[in-house]
Amino acid sequence: MLENDNTIEVIGARVHNLKNIDISIPREKLVVITGLSGSGKSSLAFDTIYAEGQRRYIETFSAYARQFLGGLERPDVDKIDGLSPVIAIEQKTTSKSPRSTVGTITEIYDFLRLLFARASDAYSYNTGEKMVSYSDEQIKDLIIKDFSGKKINILAPIIRARKGHYAELFQQIAKQGFLKVRINGDVKDITAGMKLDRYKTHDIETVIDRIVVDTTDEVQKRISESINTAMHYGENVLMVLDQDSNEARFFSRNLMCPTTGISYQNPEPNLFSFNSPKGACPNCNGLGTINEINIKKIIPNPKLSIKAGGFEPLGEYKTTWIFKQLEIIGEKFGFKMTDAIETISEEAMEIILNGGKEKFSVTSKTAGVTKEYKIEFEGISHFIKSQHDDSGSSTLKRWAKEFMDEVDCPVCEGSRLKKESLYFKINEQNIADLSNLDISDLTAWFHDLENHLSDKQKRIATEVIKEIKDRLNFLMNVGLEYLAISRSSKSLSGGEAQRIRLATQIGSQLVGVLYILDEPSIGLHQRDNEKLIHSLEQLRDIGNSIIVVEHDKDMIERADYIIDIGPKAGKYGGEIISKGTPEEILKSNTITAKYLNGEMKIEVPKSRRKGNGKFLKLTGATGNNLKNVSIELPLGQLICVTGVSGSGKSTLINETLYPILNAFYFNGVKKPKPYKKIEGLEHIDKVIDIDQSPIGRTPRSNPATYTEVFTEIRNLFTMTSESMIRGYKAGRFSFNVKGGRCETCEGSGVRTIEMSFLPDVYVECETCQGKRFNRETLEIRFKGKSISDILNMTIDEAVPFFELIPKIYRKVKTLQDVGLGYITLGQQSTTLSGGEAQRIKLAGELAKKDTGNTFYILDEPTTGLHFEDIRVLMDVINKLVDKGNSILIIEHNMDVIKLADYIIDIGPEGGKGGGNLVAKGTPEEVAKNKKSYTAQFLKNELV
Repeated sequence: MLENDNTIEVIGARVHNLKNIDISIPREKLVVITGLSGSGKSSLAFDTIYAEGQRRYIETFSAYARQFLGGLERPDVDKIDGLSPVIAIEQKTTSKSPRSTVGTITEIYDFLRLLFARASDAYSYNTGEKMVSYSDEQIKDLIIKDFSGKKINILAPIIRARKGHYAELFQQIAKQGFLKVRINGDVKDITAGMKLDRYKTHDIETVIDRIVVDTTDEVQKRISESINTAMHYGENVLMVLDQDSNEARFFSRNLMCPTTGISYQNPEPNLFSFNSPKGACPNCNGLGTINEINIKKIIPNPKLSIKAGGFEPLGEYKTTWIFKQLEIIGEKFGFKMTDAIETISEEAMEIILNGGKEKFSVTSKTAGVTKEYKIEFEGISHFIKSQHDDSGSSTLKRWAKEFMDEVDCPVCEGSRLKKESLYFKINEQNIADLSNLDISDLTAWFHDLENHLSDKQKRIATEVIKEIKDRLNFLMNVGLEYLAISRSSKSLSGGEAQRIRLATQIGSQLVGVLYILDEPSIGLHQRDNEKLIHSLEQLRDIGNSIIVVEHDKDMIERADYIIDIGPKAGKYGGEIISKGTPEEILKSNTITAKYLNGEMKIEVPKSRRKGNGKFLKLTGATGNNLKNVSIELPLGQLICVTGVSGSGKSTLINETLYPILNAFYFNGVKKPKPYKKIEGLEHIDKVIDIDQSPIGRTPRSNPATYTEVFTEIRNLFTMTSESMIRGYKAGRFSFNVKGGRCETCEGSGVRTIEMSFLPDVYVECETCQGKRFNRETLEIRFKGKSISDILNMTIDEAVPFFELIPKIYRKVKTLQDVGLGYITLGQQSTTLSGGEAQRIKLAGELAKKDTGNTFYILDEPTTGLHFEDIRVLMDVINKLVDKGNSILIIEHNMDVIKLADYIIDIGPEGGKGGGNLVAKGTPEEVAKNKKSYTAQFLKNELV
């Protein structure tokens, strides 16, 4: 054990698979916890140390406050000493709200709003002139200076360019004691019953005073009083009319256009907030996008008739009111329900889609009888739109959304703000322009800004600009210079979201805190790794303790202290197999040490596959930052798409290529980013995309239900003789429906006992002893095992058990092949690590019969994987390619890139500096490229 005063002591940790471990973790050091995927790293870091830190924090609240927070369960550990306040920076912590952006998470946007509210110049949206505002005293001085000796009228603008007869308004003005008004440029006396043409637009001003300007005290006093009265009636705006030249000038206490007189309210920070009604665009409510009906989604196949279900929202013909209305419309426009939709006239389609009300009569040709019909039809498009906008039901909203596309708001053009907010500028840029700049460009703009500010602006803005610059530098330091602060947080990858939170934490400059990070290097190119490690070292050097769960070689080698958990995963892990400094770890005999010191490594293949000679060609992709990229993907090979973070890999593959393929093979509706053409679709049969999202968020979800092997197992149990005698169906063996499950715990195996303000306690269900099913169901056995015993089997035990049942064997064998032999079939999805969840997805796809012509897309499959896990995973992937399939992997991990048959490198930089095809070819060819950052690191791997 280390010295006691400066360590965190964990004694007797037994969470998940941890085997009663004791460990001393040095404080104020960079500590890396590593080990195979599923060995218990997250159980120690997050479910033990972080959970206990959180619990202790909540315990400091009063019992009254705790009842609202809900208690936190005490982790299964004997004792933890030396724990500081804990902050966990996990991968899944950013908000999924469409209103959350990079700028709002990091507070940069809040400071920008403050800067624009205090130091910007306003411009007129009519003429582009700089807006002016005056105090009453300044207005008086200007009138005396500019109109000296002239006859003037002081006017209060009442109506601006609006229609109406305004009879009541003239009466009201007369009651207030005024005798004259100026209507459309002409001064007139107010007469009884005076009114205007109600269908024309009018400008009306009240004449407050008529005066000859001179410098006498009496006139000055009179002008001051008239200004006050005019401002009251004109809502802080007045006009001065020169009687001789008939020219009018505007003056305002608010910001005002000197030519047209439009005025803005004085700027406050909420005028620039898209989350406040004062600043948000009224059309899209500050979201920047609106949902628009897509006719192709309503009528996916115009060759179908209405009767056959040609209108997707209506489905096939039923005897309902809506179909009766369509039959009446058919009577009027002469089409039948069996006619193809493409043959129906435009006029009829207009009524079907957008609705209409009319009466008409039809004379029967045979009987000569005239029938009266009445159409009162809302229209399919209108109905969908009204359900989306006004329905209180989330289910109906979701249904309506299926027939709509998200498009940029036409009013604010995606800027989220109302028109006035966009005409406040600093150095010719408005707040939306700045939000759309890459962080690197924004930093450069702020460095140059002081040269463009007036002395007054400098005094006001210095502190705010300093805060903004600091936060931008922190984002630059964690390798996020390619993001824009307007980027929605729900579009960020796990690694990006985590590094943004890290940058925010570095910005807060806290001391004496324990930070726990979960693989912050995910999605980060080797080139930017140095920046990330440096940021963590900075956090450590100001007096914080850092624990990082990580597999990255650079991070492990730069750690002050390493804890290696293993030896294997799941029930075969959960022990500390080595600990110490990097030098001490290298001497140990663990799998991690062998990979670090070069004893074990993933071998470079002796030869690269040639593929099947066919290609998939994508030409002219220009989405986001892509600069007219054209790629040729050789089929029957393992293809890697590489490049620094933000270079355009995801745009090219996930947002352009995958939606094109998905639309072609499965009628997917996601709209691809712009491209010119695609060729070679006939060479593949289907496309499968395996991404990083979790497989299930409820304890009822597990690997058996996700891979659908549980369906086959339940079917197998219904085939046993005892089950057939009793007449049990598959539902009898499900723990999600009534019948076979234990009703005391509703099939969950545990009972939750609520303790009001103490943490909920989970106890094993006393009726079924945690077996989830009732006694009768458990009496049904296959090879001596009940359905509950099978859910508690590990995959390694299930493989020989189901060897003679091909449907089940194939699925459990693929789970074993991807290295998940240690998990149980019934393990709750919520307890699976990120790497395990993704491999379960992969196994689910691999278990399906492949055609030998399938195109797989994997997005960073090495997330959460140890060197040894990567070797196992790549063996499975290589087997798939050997069968003739094509696999495309987006990846930063050099161990995967060096195994590829073909590499496409996008870059060279992130953001605006990326979006070009930098290199392509075999790893050996790419490694020779001088411009590619990937090549610099790949060279060392191929030696």
